[in-house]
Amino acid sequence: MAAARSAQDPGAPAAARKRAQELRAEIVEHNRRYYDEDAPTVSDAEYDALFRELEALEAGHPSLVTPDSPTQRVGGRRAAQFAPVRHRLPMLSIQTETETTIDGAYTFDARMRRELGLGPGDPPVEYMAELKFDGLAMSLRYERGELRVAATRGDGETGEDVTANVRTIREVPQKLKGRAPPVLEVRGEIYMTRSDFAALNERQEEQGLRPYVNPRNTAAGAVRQLDPSMTAQRPLRFFAYGIGEVEGWELPASQSALLEALDAFGQPVNRDRRLARGGEELAKFYRAVEARRDDLPFEIDGVVYKVDSLALQQQLGFRTREPRWAIAHKFPPEEIPTRLLAIDVQVGRTGAITPVARVEPVFVGGTTVTNVTLHNEDEIRRRDLMIGDTVIVRRAGDVIPQVVRALPERRPPDARPFVMPKRCPECDSAIVRLEGEVIARCTGGLVCPAQRKAALLHFASRRAMDIEGLGDKLVDQLVDGGLVRTPADLYTLGIAKLAALERMADRSAANVVEAIERSKSTTLQRFVYALGIRHVGESTARDLARHFGGLDALMDADEAALLEVADVGPVLAQSIARFFVEPHNREGVERLRAAGVHWPAHAPQPREGAGVLAGMTLVLTGTLPTLSRDEAKAMIEAAGGKAAGSVSAKTSYVVAGDEAGGKLDKARSLGIPVIDEDGLKALIARGGDGA
Repeated sequence: MAAARSAQDPGAPAAARKRAQELRAEIVEHNRRYYDEDAPTVSDAEYDALFRELEALEAGHPSLVTPDSPTQRVGGRRAAQFAPVRHRLPMLSIQTETETTIDGAYTFDARMRRELGLGPGDPPVEYMAELKFDGLAMSLRYERGELRVAATRGDGETGEDVTANVRTIREVPQKLKGRAPPVLEVRGEIYMTRSDFAALNERQEEQGLRPYVNPRNTAAGAVRQLDPSMTAQRPLRFFAYGIGEVEGWELPASQSALLEALDAFGQPVNRDRRLARGGEELAKFYRAVEARRDDLPFEIDGVVYKVDSLALQQQLGFRTREPRWAIAHKFPPEEIPTRLLAIDVQVGRTGAITPVARVEPVFVGGTTVTNVTLHNEDEIRRRDLMIGDTVIVRRAGDVIPQVVRALPERRPPDARPFVMPKRCPECDSAIVRLEGEVIARCTGGLVCPAQRKAALLHFASRRAMDIEGLGDKLVDQLVDGGLVRTPADLYTLGIAKLAALERMADRSAANVVEAIERSKSTTLQRFVYALGIRHVGESTARDLARHFGGLDALMDADEAALLEVADVGPVLAQSIARFFVEPHNREGVERLRAAGVHWPAHAPQPREGAGVLAGMTLVLTGTLPTLSRDEAKAMIEAAGGKAAGSVSAKTSYVVAGDEAGGKLDKARSLGIPVIDEDGLKALIARGGDGA
């Protein structure tokens, strides 16, 4: 029961425990991006290397195996927007062969012979060699020949019900041919051909829309659309390659016969397969497919070998998450040399500056690559890349183009190093890289076009300026339509402008305008948090407001003055100082104040705990006569107290207004003093001595 034992095993070195924990977290995140978001960020080869490293660690130290380890699970989570489908038989993944050469075929054959107890004089094992499609795994459940449920793999145990979407795929039979069994689950892959994908992207570009990245992600995203009519617009196809639950049908004796039977039922089965005897014929299949890989009408990233006999498959059995009788034998990533022409920078939604290599166009992995991300400045140095170099480009896992390395021996005399620009190409604000961080960032958070939508959404969020109704879709329309460039522009919007937008009636527009108007009266803490200064969260914004008392004092503070604030360290002080030294940001703040944004003035409290309510915890409940909840909370915190959300034995006072609820009852049961708004003001005026 190794999987049930704790990873805190004294027999496993601390370094191994730490590395296993890191690998698990990293693999889980990559699984989420691949299965749940259809947006992988690493190549298949890099993912496989991480997975093999974790498998090796757990094999060497069995007590490191945990029930939630990726080695014990399959795929990703079920998306919340789709109904769950419990797979009667788990949809398992297939182990990936570590060798990306023909040697992998011989290695698999040797392992099968060993596990089957075969000697040199025994006949060769027969295998079904098939293509490894690069698509979305799918289970089709037929009951009495009628398609009833289509489900994604999900985590292997539970998938997503995408029946309505899959019914729009012409190649998926709605009814089986011939005499169908009572229950037959067909397992296969939904994919998109290269030509269909190219035509789809041509239409995207003609309509001024962003082209899709690759066929696999596009197919997966189409299947998981909430609107089946959107799925129907995508040229999706299907190949069947296996089965799940079966009732009332005598299974064929082999995988090859099973595929023939599925074909007879009307399922589309790829004919590019071969019955191979022994490792030598597996290797021949691998070489032949690799040689014509680029000529295939669809994307593949390798081949699959399966022991052909279903009886032998049953004898070999399963690991935790994989059948022992099958292997995925991938092709090596395609690597092509090209010239690094320039390194530009792109500005992300949060201000992150990402270097991007512009290379001479090169066809690799089935697509033409002209731009390749370089991640960050340190990565460029680590790879020793210089502008003008000949570099090796790989379309990692046939998904994400990357620069593998430079060829220093071909470096021209005029090659030059990359220098991170000092100013943002979008807004001309300063680019800075804080101590301890690998990512450089634009400091023009309030004015940078690249950060505009993210900055506005943060500014309007509930814990910031709390502008109800200003969500993603409305912000998209406001920014894309040129109506709003900075947060201050929100306060110039009128009902007429908003009502003219798509899906905005007069009533909705009036509600948003009213919410914007209400947000003018706020607290200094909320305003500072709303500015979106890097590393400044709600608690830091509160500490800054309490310490400086006013915005001008905060804006004029240097790093030394900021370090006097509780819990503000060098990195945070540098981030705040750099934000306010940027003229664009100061101008943005002044425009907000000129628009009428204001807050109550409070005397500064230079040190936390120095106020008259220092050491006290107060809880607010009900509606106060003149103070909003935020104003009362700010008053308590400005006086050095803590405004808590729940009543406990450590609560000093409960401040109750009209319609106070359970908090008031709990305070009385615990004997905690209860005061009203006047009592709160009196408590602060008397320096915290009794109510």
